[in-house]
Amino acid sequence: MKKALANKKYLLQKFSGKGGWTFAAIPEIKPNAKNPFGWVRVSGFIDTVEIKQYHLMPMGNGQLFLPVKADIRKKIKKQAGDWITVQLFLDEEPLYIPDELMQCLQDEPTALEVFLQLSASKKALAIKNIYAAKKEDTRTEKILKLIKRLIAGMH
Repeated sequence: MKKALANKKYLLQKFSGKGGWTFAAIPEIKPNAKNPFGWVRVSGFIDTVEIKQYHLMPMGNGQLFLPVKADIRKKIKKQAGDWITVQLFLDEEPLYIPDELMQCLQDEPTALEVFLQLSASKKALAIKNIYAAKKEDTRTEKILKLIKRLIAGMH
């Protein structure tokens, strides 16, 4: 059985300012020097909600934080100032590439070849960027921009 990286209660906090993230600081997990920004990919639970292929983000002080998105906060009925139970494991599952993105990459073999050579963290960042878009048109535009950058050799 996998050893938990974190398994305890954390205070939900919010970065100040408009659009500030709601998060839990996770000081016992250290940044990964091999990944952009020191990201650490984890899976586990926030209260009863399962998370997969989730990234701990840098706070800028050498510590990482767990972003807790609005949809998760709604499910657990908690907000900044509340305590959450967090259980995290290192996520070593292969990165999931959405079918829609894979089909587009397969239409452009050069782009696919370059994409597959990217580090897992760069692939994850590209996927996260594309699928953060709420509208299908925006996702399509982002996929096309990614393919053009890959063909041009810019990643």
